[in-house]
Amino acid sequence: MKVTIVDYNSGNISSVINSFKEVAKEKVNIEVTSDPNKIKSSDKVVLPGQGSFKSCVEALNNIDGLSDSLNEFTMTNKKPLLGICVGLQMFADIGYEETETKGLGWISGKVSKIDNQNGKYKLPHIGWNQINIVRDSKIFRDIENNSHMYFVHSYEFVPNDKKVISATTDYSSNIVCSIEKENIFGTQFHPEKSDMIGLKMIDNFINL
Repeated sequence: MKVTIVDYNSGNISSVINSFKEVAKEKVNIEVTSDPNKIKSSDKVVLPGQGSFKSCVEALNNIDGLSDSLNEFTMTNKKPLLGICVGLQMFADIGYEETETKGLGWISGKVSKIDNQNGKYKLPHIGWNQINIVRDSKIFRDIENNSHMYFVHSYEFVPNDKKVISATTDYSSNIVCSIEKENIFGTQFHPEKSDMIGLKMIDNFINL
């Protein structure tokens, strides 16, 4: 089995690579690439994202054929894809960080700034926070509700269809922190920085 981590120059993804390799051991081939053909031939894809919504979308679109191959992989061939942090946010139709930017449009919704209640809550939201698992999700298998995950973000994904939400976290409001829709999975938190529980989640995704 081949799991591909998409490297499209969107910040440091070494911790994502290391944690997937640690979980995969010798059983699974982990490839890091932005080659559209290699992505199409993968069994599973991981889409990380660091920085702003706008910069990540632009970096993705700057590589010829990359967003088309991700579209084909996810929407046409219905193979499993995991988006992490801004990787999840890019599933949306539109994002409002820096300037209004069109997303991938895989899951209808928008990405907007967390309401920090006039400065009552610090942004970015950085650190460990409990997650509230709101529906059965394959990537939460054997993970206890109210587990702590590691977050770094100022923006949140607000999907139009609440049925896709698999977990939320409380920070100034109830923030969507995990989604699942058919073959598409996404986490606002960083499983690769969330200790043993995060590694278990990565293991669940690899074993889907």
